[in-house]
Amino acid sequence: MATLEATAGNAVVDRAKFGSLQFGVTALCAIIAMLDGFDTQAIAYVAPRIAEDWGLTPAAFGPIFAVGLLGLTVGAFLLSPAADKFGRKTIILISTVIFGLFALLTATSDTMNELLAYRFLTGIGLGAAMPNIIALTSEYAPERLRATLVTVMFCGFPLGSTLGGVLSTGLIDQFGWHSVFVLGGVLPLLLVPVLMVMLPESVRFLVAKGAPESKIAPIVRRIDAQASTAEFVAHLRSEQAEAPKGFSVAQLFTQGRAPVTGLLWVAFFMNLLVMYFLVNWLPTLLKGAGLPLSMAILSTATLNLGGVVGAIALGRLIDRFSPYVVLGAAYAASAAFIAVIALGGTHLTTLLVGAALSGFGVVGAQIGCNALAASVYPTAIRATGVGWALGVGRVGAIVGPLVGGALLANKWAPGSIILTAVVPALIASLAVFILGGVRKKSGV
Repeated sequence: MATLEATAGNAVVDRAKFGSLQFGVTALCAIIAMLDGFDTQAIAYVAPRIAEDWGLTPAAFGPIFAVGLLGLTVGAFLLSPAADKFGRKTIILISTVIFGLFALLTATSDTMNELLAYRFLTGIGLGAAMPNIIALTSEYAPERLRATLVTVMFCGFPLGSTLGGVLSTGLIDQFGWHSVFVLGGVLPLLLVPVLMVMLPESVRFLVAKGAPESKIAPIVRRIDAQASTAEFVAHLRSEQAEAPKGFSVAQLFTQGRAPVTGLLWVAFFMNLLVMYFLVNWLPTLLKGAGLPLSMAILSTATLNLGGVVGAIALGRLIDRFSPYVVLGAAYAASAAFIAVIALGGTHLTTLLVGAALSGFGVVGAQIGCNALAASVYPTAIRATGVGWALGVGRVGAIVGPLVGGALLANKWAPGSIILTAVVPALIASLAVFILGGVRKKSGV
C-alpha cells in the first residue's frame, strides 16, 4: 500500500502509539483551525446584510473579500518562515492574538475603509496560523497516521466555517452583523492562555536550535515512555547536519525540488482560487438568484460541511493509495459538481447536493494537499514550504473574489459566474497528476 511520503521522520515518532500528546496537539491545532475558519468565512455571511445597512451594491464587496485574503497571503509569506527561526508555538500564539484582536475590532467598523483595514490585519493572523498548525501536527504524527491526523486537524477549518453559517443567521437576526465578529474575536483570545499552557513546542525545532536535553526529554517521554532521548536527539541532529543551508525559500527550488514546488504552487493557486471564490461569493450569488439569505448561507455551510467529510475520507485514501491519484481525481470531480450548483437554479435540494459534493472535492482535497505539502520538504524548510505554498494559493484566493466582483459588476448571471470556477478546478487536477509523475520519476 502506498502512503504519504515521510517527513524525514524520526523512528521514535513513527513507532509511537497514538497517545495523549498526539491527541492534544491535533485537538488544539484543530480548535485553532476551527476559529480560523470561522473568522475567514464570517465576512461572506454578513456581507449581504452590511450591503443593505450601508446602501452598497454586492459587487462592492469584491475588494473587502480580497483584502482579507491579501492579509492571509502576507501572514503566510512573512510570519510562516519566522516559525523556522523562532518556533512553531511562538508564531501560533502571536497569530492567534492578531486574528482574535482584529476580528473583535472589525465589529466596530462604521466605514468601508475601517472594514478594509481590519479585515487585512485579521487576515495576517489567520494566514500565519495555518501553515504552523499543519507543520506542528505533522511533526508529532507517526508516519502511518500522518495524512489522517493532518487532514482531521484541518477539518476544523471547514467545520468552523460551517458552524459560522449555522450561528450567523441567528446572531444577525438577534444582535446584528457586528455580533458575528465579536464572537469571532473573543473565542481566539480566550484560547491563547490555554495554548500557552498546553501546546508543546515542536520538539524537532528544539533539537534544531540546540535546546538542552533536559527540555527535550519530557516531550520525548510523552511521545514514547520507553524511548531514548539520546537516540531521538542524535537522529535529528544527524538530519539537521544534512539539511540544506542558506535562505530557506531559495531551498524550495534546489536539489531537484523546483518542478515539485512549481506544480504544488499551481495546484494551491488554482484550488484556493476556486475555494475562496465559492465560500466568499456563494451566499451573495445565491441570494441574487432568488434564494432567501438564510438558505444561501445554508448552501455555503453545506459546502464546508462536505469539505469536512471529504477531508476525512480523502485522508484515509491518501494513507492507503497514491495521494496524487486521490487528490487529482477529487479536484476533477469537484469541477463537475460546481457545474451542478451553477445549473441548479434555485432548486434547494440540487444546490445542497451540489454544494456538499463540491466541498468534498474542493475543500476536502485542499486539506489533503496541505498534508501533501508538509510531506515533500525536510524539517529545516517545512514551515517555509507549507507557508509559501499556502501563500501562493492565497494569491489565487485573492484573484477569485476579485474576478467574481468584476463579473457581477458586469451584470453576469449568478449561474454563469459560478460556472467559471470549473476551469481552475480542472487545472488543479492536472497539476496534481503531473506532480505525481514528477515525484515518481525523480524520487525528490
